[in-house]
Amino acid sequence: MKMRLAAIDIGSNAARLLISDVSDNYGKPEFNKINLVRVPLRLGFDVFDHKEIPLEKIDMILHTIRAYKHLIEAYDVDHVKAAATSAMRDAVNSQDIIRRVKDETGIDIEIISGGYEASLIYENHIAENMDTEHAYLYIDVGGGSTELTFFAGNKLLFSSSFNIGTIRLLKNQVSVAAWDTMKEYVRRETRNYSDRIVAIGSGGNINKVFSISKRKEGKPLHIELLKDYYKEFSSFSLVDRMRIYRLREDRADVIVPALLIYVNTMRWAGAQEIYVPKIGLADGLIQHLYADLVKSGKKLAEK
Repeated sequence: MKMRLAAIDIGSNAARLLISDVSDNYGKPEFNKINLVRVPLRLGFDVFDHKEIPLEKIDMILHTIRAYKHLIEAYDVDHVKAAATSAMRDAVNSQDIIRRVKDETGIDIEIISGGYEASLIYENHIAENMDTEHAYLYIDVGGGSTELTFFAGNKLLFSSSFNIGTIRLLKNQVSVAAWDTMKEYVRRETRNYSDRIVAIGSGGNINKVFSISKRKEGKPLHIELLKDYYKEFSSFSLVDRMRIYRLREDRADVIVPALLIYVNTMRWAGAQEIYVPKIGLADGLIQHLYADLVKSGKKLAEK
């Protein structure tokens, strides 16, 4: 007995389609990834400068969602949830684009708030499967924003979003005041737990760093290793980064500012280690979609 679900995450750097099967494991849902497709739309590079998505990028969005629609149909998906984040939040023409996508593909895209985005990362419930002696700070770094979710003693203590992202940093659009606001918030909200905080990282950049590190699955990365990678990657040009680490251009440019965000956040919280379970917003969307379906009375069907 299973249900097949899909999530579309339209971020500031890329759009992702995740298709997963949900099956019943003795009363608890079990999620199995079937396919993950990523298209580097890079919407933030236009939006954060001009507050608008240009025509050529609108065409790219439409082509991407049409392709995703074909895959959703080919995989016989039961239900779909689509969400857009920071770049679409900031774009003045986002509602027009959403209407066109709906008219041409039938897919509804919801522009979600930063706070809701942070809570969706927590939907993966990774911390619930770890020991209760520690407090866990989820750090999800995107192109336009960073989402932080803090979990301690089986309680969700906060979910917050900050307009500090990799593309904004590349374009020098993050002020000292913005950094200070995030620093003060993290220090204030985590100070009672600073001696036992462990970070949980999500996003394509930390996943790539984890792969480069050759760490075994389930083992954390130490903050000193992240600092070393930040210095190492920063010492190379974009072209050399692509060549030496075999990175795509749309990963090689954002991986440096991403590491800066992870290191700073961990430092402010007093976290020495970060686990990288390779989850992201799309996973959270799948989990949230399933929970909504269960609430509405939908049951797992035979496939």
